Amino acid sequence: MDTPKSNKIEIVIPAYRMHSQSFLNVLDGISEQDALKRIEGKTNHIIWMAGNFVNMRYSLGWVLGIKDEDPYTDLFFQGKALDENYNYPDLDELKKNFHDISPKVYRKLLEVTDEELDEIFEIGMNIPFVRETKLNFTGMCIGREDYLCGQIGLMRRILGYPGMKYDTDENLKY
Repeated sequence: MDTPKSNKIEIVIPAYRMHSQSFLNVLDGISEQDALKRIEGKTNHIIWMAGNFVNMRYSLGWVLGIKDEDPYTDLFFQGKALDENYNYPDLDELKKNFHDISPKVYRKLLEVTDEELDEIFEIGMNIPFVRETKLNFTGMCIGREDYLCGQIGLMRRILGYPGMKYDTDENLKY
C-alpha cells in the first residue's frame, strides 16, 4: 500500500481505493437503458448517482488543489436535483471522467500534508460538532461515495441485476 505524507489521511487511502473498485463493480453490466430508469418516478437514476460520484472526485480534487473541472458539474454539483429535461452523459463518458480524475486525486491524497488538511474549508453546514476543514471535507466525500455506491447497488437489485461483486483489479492503482 502507498504511504501518505499525512498520518491523518492514512485511513482514507484504502477507503478511496476500495471505492474506486466498488464504483466500477457496481456499474458492471448495467445497460444504458436501465441506467436511466427511475423507480415510480421517485428515485434518481443510476446515471445521476454515478455522475454525482464522479463529481465528488472532482470536488475533492478541487479542494486539494487540482484545478480540473468536471465537464458535467452543472448537472451534479452539490447533489443538484435530477431534472428529466436534461441530457445526461452515458455511463461510458462518466467512467472516462472517473478514470481521468481519480488517479490525480489519489496522488494528491498521498502528497497532502497535515497542515493543508487542517486548513479551514467552509461549506456552510453550520453544524457545531463539524469543524469545516479540508480533512473533514475529505471524510464527507468518502461517506458520500459509500452512500452512492449503496444506492446504485440497491438499484441493481431492483432492476433485476445480480448483487455487486467485491472483486478487485490489482491493476487499478487508485
